[in-house]
Amino acid sequence: MKLLHTSDWHVGKTLKGHSRLAEQESVLREIVAVARAEQPDLVLVAGDLYDSAAPGAAAQQLVVRALLALAGIGARVVAIAGNHDHGPTLDAYRPLAGASGITLVGSYRPAAQGGLIEFEARSTGEPVRLAVLPFLSQRFAVRAAELVAATPAENAGRYDQQVRDVLDELTVGFGDDSVNLVMAHLTVTGGAFGGGERMAQSIFEYHVPATVFPAHTHYVALGHLHRRQSLPAPCPVHYCGAPLAVDFGEQDNTAAVCLVEAAPGVPAKVRDVPITAGRRLRTLRGSVDELAARAGEVGDALLRVWVREPARAGLRERVLELLPNALEIRIDPDFAGPVTGSRPAGGTGGVERSPGELFGDYCATQGMADRRVEALFARLHDEVTGGPD
Repeated sequence: MKLLHTSDWHVGKTLKGHSRLAEQESVLREIVAVARAEQPDLVLVAGDLYDSAAPGAAAQQLVVRALLALAGIGARVVAIAGNHDHGPTLDAYRPLAGASGITLVGSYRPAAQGGLIEFEARSTGEPVRLAVLPFLSQRFAVRAAELVAATPAENAGRYDQQVRDVLDELTVGFGDDSVNLVMAHLTVTGGAFGGGERMAQSIFEYHVPATVFPAHTHYVALGHLHRRQSLPAPCPVHYCGAPLAVDFGEQDNTAAVCLVEAAPGVPAKVRDVPITAGRRLRTLRGSVDELAARAGEVGDALLRVWVREPARAGLRERVLELLPNALEIRIDPDFAGPVTGSRPAGGTGGVERSPGELFGDYCATQGMADRRVEALFARLHDEVTGGPD
């Protein structure tokens, strides 16, 4: 049987205030075109369909159309919630989606209650057993009181053990005569970050080793980390990565979906299909004259610009005149003016500071350098600004 693995669509994501909905539509059209050409038996969407727990109507309409188009080719479509999605909302639409051949799983379900999906592949008749695990927040395994009272190692251990127990229960029905699959949205130890993930929900010591997946699993389809990668494990474990770079930290990532062929007793074959829709993200550095010389090479790419000149009146307007697709313009720190006034030591003059950077500066002034405190601040900031997990 054949399956298509995609994840981390982040529909509704804006970049520096710039809507990317048209790009996201182009990317999803390309994914549907790949599915139409390859005719998979199964399409797996491994979480983060949306960028927000409360997506706008246009974003919801785009995701619904894409899922219906994928189901329209005759494939079984299964999508789970990621940390950016609102799991209960996906579950609320589960009956309606099911009528269209789409299975939505927003929250953890035991195997007997929908956590293990069993069906026959339409092209081969092979039995398929698919264990699905939406994003499990730290709170699922560690209560607030324990988070404060226990050590980070103890809390991480509780999370690791909870995920192991869940996966053991979901995969107990895997058999030698079936294609055994796992789809999950989580961080695997040793995975490389793509550059645009919510770090507080990725690095806060809550990750699991690839050995948590049973060795007799034919393929593990992961979402959450935005970089395309496979991880060493007793079975094939793959992140397909985001099909569209969500931030400038991902500008060099390769966008793709994974095409997988699997059969009982046979190692899975994995093939990457590049996704080329969407505008490139690029970072340019240089003086105004150097930027002017490079203006003809950027095409329609969206730009982050580091100006290697001291700040002066009209500089931003001049850069925008040369590079109208510049979404972010900053003075290179080497050319920033000296820190003055009450800004903490280590500030960068005219360079915009993120809340995390400002909090880190404050901690430094208080003589408190603790990575866990800064990560907790980032997690709380994500929850306040991004809605519930």
